[in-house]
Amino acid sequence: MEIERLKTALEKVEDPRRTDRGHVLHKLEDILIIGLCTLVCNGSDFSDMEDFGREREEWLRNFLELPNGIPDSDTFRRIFERLNPKMLAESLYDWLANNRKEGSVIAVDGKTICGSGNHNHKAYHVVSAFVAENQVTLGEIVTEEKSNEITAVPELLELLEIKNNIVTADAMSCQKEIVRTITSKKADYVIALKRNQPGLLENVVLYFDSFREEIPLFSTDEKDHGRIEKREYRLLTDLSWLPEQKDWSGLKSVGEVRTTVTRNRETSTDTRYFISSLTELPRFAHAVRCHWSIENQLHWCLDVIFDEDSSRARKDMSPLNLNVLRKVALSLCKNCQNPNLRKSSLQKRRFRASLNPDTFLSILLGT
Repeated sequence: MEIERLKTALEKVEDPRRTDRGHVLHKLEDILIIGLCTLVCNGSDFSDMEDFGREREEWLRNFLELPNGIPDSDTFRRIFERLNPKMLAESLYDWLANNRKEGSVIAVDGKTICGSGNHNHKAYHVVSAFVAENQVTLGEIVTEEKSNEITAVPELLELLEIKNNIVTADAMSCQKEIVRTITSKKADYVIALKRNQPGLLENVVLYFDSFREEIPLFSTDEKDHGRIEKREYRLLTDLSWLPEQKDWSGLKSVGEVRTTVTRNRETSTDTRYFISSLTELPRFAHAVRCHWSIENQLHWCLDVIFDEDSSRARKDMSPLNLNVLRKVALSLCKNCQNPNLRKSSLQKRRFRASLNPDTFLSILLGT
């Protein structure tokens, strides 16, 4: 049963309490599962965890022991302040990641938890690896600020199984060491190219400007609410003209994506460039398109659906642990296969889960 597999995964998380003294009233796995259930069911803080537990205690006893009933909000707060977020993330992300297929796009990007700072520390910046196809977070690294992403990304990638997948990242990750890490783990990459690599960018832009019409083209057109968006993807695999090719591990192509947006009779065009180890134009286009999922399917949802930046949990490790639970709750809500929920928004799924234990269980089990 999925819940038993979840409980087994959480056994890897070290209990921050002095369990050897015999004063522990509540099992750690019960606390963590109630916390996760609360966030799925439209809750947000430690008080909500206590309220959810008390309202659903009889139902929760079907799969949790609860030897001394439901913990109070202070117990939830103390646990999440002291819990090791890396252990929690590894346990829960491993539990979620079973359905990942080879060839998936793994988007890497960072997000600052704006409300997490206090007088003792700056707001936490979390670099996440997100599987675009099934919208599951694979892993994360915490840094003190965005500029530290350059060192955090290779560290994160070393922790993950990325073989035969495609790693995408923004221009901050356009670094030789990051590319070397990706290829050493037998994965492909598509990474944005901007002014932090001025010589390489200049050569790539000049070549596309000179020979654009001779380079194979793949295009898409989308219409939505009066907005027309055309994307033109080009991929150049003959890099004999590029002196920097030898400096970048696995570099087999450079790409251009030109996006033209028309709205209210006004048209704007944006052109972006990429380095890649891919040689097939459709796969390159798919990877570029998928990269934005980490922004609009993860970071945007954490901010808007889960209201993360307004959270008042700032002390010690609580912002990071709640960030992990929100990501897992988000993945569960997105991957629910219940036909009665498929057309519902994420907000509506969470609301309906809070009303009906059977609806919540279908989200938890992915049925």
